Amino acid sequence: MNLNLQPVLENDLCILSPLEENDFDVLYKAASDPKIWEQHPNKDRWKKEVFEIFFEGAIKSKGAFKIINKATEEVVGSTRFYDFNQEEDCIFIGYTFYTVSCWGKGFNLSVKKMMLDYLFEYVSKVRFHVGSENFRSQIAISRVGAEKIAEEEVAYFGEKPKLNFVYQIDKADWI
Repeated sequence: MNLNLQPVLENDLCILSPLEENDFDVLYKAASDPKIWEQHPNKDRWKKEVFEIFFEGAIKSKGAFKIINKATEEVVGSTRFYDFNQEEDCIFIGYTFYTVSCWGKGFNLSVKKMMLDYLFEYVSKVRFHVGSENFRSQIAISRVGAEKIAEEEVAYFGEKPKLNFVYQIDKADWI
């Protein structure tokens, strides 16, 4: 299987481009609004020293993207593929955030659709970790068609474990 964890993906609204070491400043600019992280398990991620740990994990994952708004050419967030499991034929999408200016404008659905269309060429299940108190993301992922299948403690890179809900979309339900 030739699953590339960092392809360039593009649609009418945005471009997913592989995250690179030299993207820190532009991505931190997008992530530095405390409102983005209000419901997230790590509410301090807007702080530069906390975001540096997040960014290091993103680079080490070798599956992270910057999300670029095609209309403005601005970096408006990030997402990634992670925890590919060949035996279970599944992979996770997560660590996703968007600038507040993108909220309610179709970015999340557009990005998830692009990512799911790509992944379902290679796997039969896609999963998502969503913080137990992140109601905004729980609603958003349900709108994409994912269903909650479990609850588990998740230790994000360099952070203490926090309760997350696991959501899943099956290829058969996506097509």
